[in-house]
Amino acid sequence: MTTDHELAIAANGLRKSYGDKTVLDGIDFQVPAGTIFSLLGPNGAGKTTAVNILSTLIRADGGSARIAGHDLTTDARAVRAAIGVTGQFSAVDGLITGEENMLLMADLNHLSRREGRQVTAELLERFDLTDAAKKPASTYSGGMKRRLDIAMTLVGNPRIIFLDEPTTGLDPRSRHTMWQIIRELVTGGVTVFLTTQYLDEADQLADRIAVLNGGRIAAEGTAEELKRLVPGGHVRLRFTDPAAYRGAARALGDAARDDGSLALQIPSDGSQRELRAVLDRLDSAGIEADELTVHTPDLDDVFFALTGTARIPDQPKEALR
Repeated sequence: MTTDHELAIAANGLRKSYGDKTVLDGIDFQVPAGTIFSLLGPNGAGKTTAVNILSTLIRADGGSARIAGHDLTTDARAVRAAIGVTGQFSAVDGLITGEENMLLMADLNHLSRREGRQVTAELLERFDLTDAAKKPASTYSGGMKRRLDIAMTLVGNPRIIFLDEPTTGLDPRSRHTMWQIIRELVTGGVTVFLTTQYLDEADQLADRIAVLNGGRIAAEGTAEELKRLVPGGHVRLRFTDPAAYRGAARALGDAARDDGSLALQIPSDGSQRELRAVLDRLDSAGIEADELTVHTPDLDDVFFALTGTARIPDQPKEALR
């Protein structure tokens, strides 16, 4: 079990409403230090509201949270000193240069002039912005502005960074560059709280994912754990020898047959245990498949099952934690 000391973020029963609209309806989650946690959900699910509460920008109506060991309500100043926030929309001032944006952030973090220039130079180089440092930020591409955004966030050396849909509007190349930057941040010891509506982004980056829907956490776990919640996974075996195919069909009585392509399909959750059981049954019959493929549901399937009309069985929390 993770102790409070090892947790970067611990939220319990967070609630927020605007008028008669409940945006967050008592959400709980824990984020171990040095990991990437993704809050995944459709537009309007409450992801930005959660970030705004945890970063002290707005107050929750109920519940509690600890950020970097500090109580969100009673020690908000210490929370702000430990975090950095990059929102959906760029905080970059386009009227001044990239370097001036960085130096302004250094002033806001009370760095000395010498420290500010040193940190600015280091971060501009780290984010491949040195050549553009003297140019107005309004001339930067979307990807460059995003990199500058995160560089500005890092001026204060935060232990925890909230990235609220950081790749919205970026082209595929810029998105992949941003992913690499996020991975490097965590390698350097930073904890990242990432909100996104991009399923592949959560799949690629997150150590754990929570799916937010209707103001509640619909499910939480690793990407692989979430994928196993949704039916449709299977193992497909293909044979070139018709006799081996028929023998395998007898050995695997529950397999669906495709006589045209000499293939068998067996329902499976994709786990190593189930795969070994299938192979053991073939070995007992003295049969070897020419081709074996494992198909598991992807996060698209999970997302639509949890946030759409499809239903999945209720899962005990122990299965996901």
